[in-house]
Amino acid sequence: MNTLGMFAAVVVSSMAIAQAPPAPPGPAPVPRPTTAAAVLDKASEVPDPEKLQRSNQALGGMREVLRQVLEKVEEARRSKDVVKLNCANEKLTQIKGLLRISEQADVSLQESISRQEASSSEHEYTKVMIAQQKVGQLRAEAEECIGQLAFRTDENLFVEVEEPNNLPGGDPTRPLPPQDIVVRPPPASPVR
Repeated sequence: MNTLGMFAAVVVSSMAIAQAPPAPPGPAPVPRPTTAAAVLDKASEVPDPEKLQRSNQALGGMREVLRQVLEKVEEARRSKDVVKLNCANEKLTQIKGLLRISEQADVSLQESISRQEASSSEHEYTKVMIAQQKVGQLRAEAEECIGQLAFRTDENLFVEVEEPNNLPGGDPTRPLPPQDIVVRPPPASPVR
């Protein structure tokens, strides 16, 4: 191998080493669930009868959240607040989709357990539990939608603006006419 080939090999290998991501300093931290309801065991550690029970409870909870968010949508509709209504409707649509997926997963979970398919039942159980967490988040977001300030226009709306006295120059949209106009004198000798 000639020197140019060796030099190229060294440069390429050093670039590859330099671009490698640094190794983490220690073991990666384990993410913890954020709420008490989110404390989940690994699906493989939950016995089948308990999977069915938890899935059924989760579906009941999601249906209750759906009912609550429907009330929020109706509240926004009665107040004729379009911003709140659109926000709450968006959350409602997402909750309906997650509930539909969860109901299908619950049926599949029951079938998988009856056929004694462990991996399939764990998968379907996990889908329901994740959907339950997301529905809880969406409920909180729907409550924020209704609690947020909305833009409102009334014909009775009156705005009074006070202009401080110490502002320089007055109104910038109405500049003062120039007082002293300086005209440049013509050149002493014309340039040709």
